[in-house]
Amino acid sequence: MPGGATIHWFRLGLRLHDNPALLEGMTLGSEFYPVFIFDGEVAGTKTSGFNRWRFLHDSLEDLDQQFKNHGGRLFVFKGDPCDIFRELFVEWGIKYLTFENDPEPIWAERDNRVRALCEEMGVEWIERISHTLWNPEIIIKKNGGSPPITYSAFMEVVNVIGLPPRPMPDPIFEKVNMVVPEDFEQRFALPSLEKLGVFPECEAQQKKIWKGGETRAMELFRIRILHEEEAFRGGYCLPNQYMPDLLGTPKSLSAFLRFGCLSVRKFYWKIHDTYSELTNDVSPSHLTAQLIWREYFYTMSIGNIHFNKMKENPICLDIDWREDEEKLEKWTKGQTGYPWIDACMVQLLNEGWIHQVCRHATACFLTRGDLWISWEEGLKVFDKLLLDADWSICAGNWMWISSSAFEKFLQCPNCFCPVRYGRRMDPNGEYVRRYLPVLKDMPIRYLFEPWKAPRAVQEKANCVVGRDYPEPIVEHKTASAANNEQMEKVINRLRDSGIVHCAPSTRKEVREFVWLPEKMAGGDSCQANSLCEGILGL
Repeated sequence: MPGGATIHWFRLGLRLHDNPALLEGMTLGSEFYPVFIFDGEVAGTKTSGFNRWRFLHDSLEDLDQQFKNHGGRLFVFKGDPCDIFRELFVEWGIKYLTFENDPEPIWAERDNRVRALCEEMGVEWIERISHTLWNPEIIIKKNGGSPPITYSAFMEVVNVIGLPPRPMPDPIFEKVNMVVPEDFEQRFALPSLEKLGVFPECEAQQKKIWKGGETRAMELFRIRILHEEEAFRGGYCLPNQYMPDLLGTPKSLSAFLRFGCLSVRKFYWKIHDTYSELTNDVSPSHLTAQLIWREYFYTMSIGNIHFNKMKENPICLDIDWREDEEKLEKWTKGQTGYPWIDACMVQLLNEGWIHQVCRHATACFLTRGDLWISWEEGLKVFDKLLLDADWSICAGNWMWISSSAFEKFLQCPNCFCPVRYGRRMDPNGEYVRRYLPVLKDMPIRYLFEPWKAPRAVQEKANCVVGRDYPEPIVEHKTASAANNEQMEKVINRLRDSGIVHCAPSTRKEVREFVWLPEKMAGGDSCQANSLCEGILGL
């Protein structure tokens, strides 16, 4: 084994399986040190609320325990990575630094500084791709130097590149020398959330619904595959999208993918292999369409530091959204007067996760559906509260649902009615009653629009609208009609300016368009895609 020691720097990729940078680091040097650094921003901690912080902390605890089982520990620090590495490179005699590629542009400055430090101090840095299925830079290069601006164009490029790599083997620890100093607990142990200054934001968050970490990820992964097998045998796919389970035990894998507790390559290949084994047929690409949308949003954000903004963002339409702090606050706190929307937002605040159908409904309500408030404001809320909030993916979804980007139709025809959609997703009202107990005795006939219940019915249900539960903050039919007119104005303005070319449509309310983003490098005309099913809530 070569001389000098190795540090593996965890940021995302909080797992041992299918971690090529970790595997390579374990074969280099005379000693091996796994390290995590709280720098105020790592893994999205700058904007994280309590639930996501706790999930990250769980994940680090799990990593530490796994290393402990093999004679090592996870070394945890707080501060600037360059300052910490400058000391560790000398103290530990470091010759190699390995880490997984963080693809989003917000991490480029940090990683460039660390690479420069390694060059200065004679440390070899080794960076490997495993947070994404493909290397986003290769996709951009194959596309002529700019991201494929439509989903269909993206698929054409990755089809040329070929299938993603298969997962790497699990690490073997027998020959790895992991040194644990006697003063480890005093100097390097993972601090508690309290010592990190992280506390619940409301009483409900004290109840732990989700547990982070690779160990839990693999448990849920096995359950997910069993569900997929049952679905494949039944002749359908995506069982939790086909039949949304809003009240079941937590089993989504999206947060585990977000923190890299579960390898996206392992997920991708296991789904396709399972289908082929059960059906003796080639697996269709749509089985993992949501994972491909994840890749698409990552790739679209490369080199675009303004991806999570409307202004200066070359792929986002400039829309005159309304500013209304009062309505924004009521939406955030689940006090809109629409039970389906409010139940979703209360679950998000309390538990840190809501199903994809809830995300779409609440995002549409805030933006083009009812309140006409900027998607940037909704993004800030989701970015704080969601366990799986990811800088590029969350922004991409908000731009899509608000009709700001990524669509064939600028004016999306599917504007969610907060009453009818709630009834369809929660036909027995169990979900609304769980998260809005004030409505638990409201008859199902009025549960999704309690303001229509006669006063006697409201009093019998111990829920008088305007006293115990808020009046609707807008009248949906009126607000959505006004917003449709607003969107028509956006289309006409962009058409007149030559940015959007509108074509005749067979549906009056829909305008097919071709969007020419002038600021996009290599900006050929494109036709955006409206097939996005969303990738959050996997």
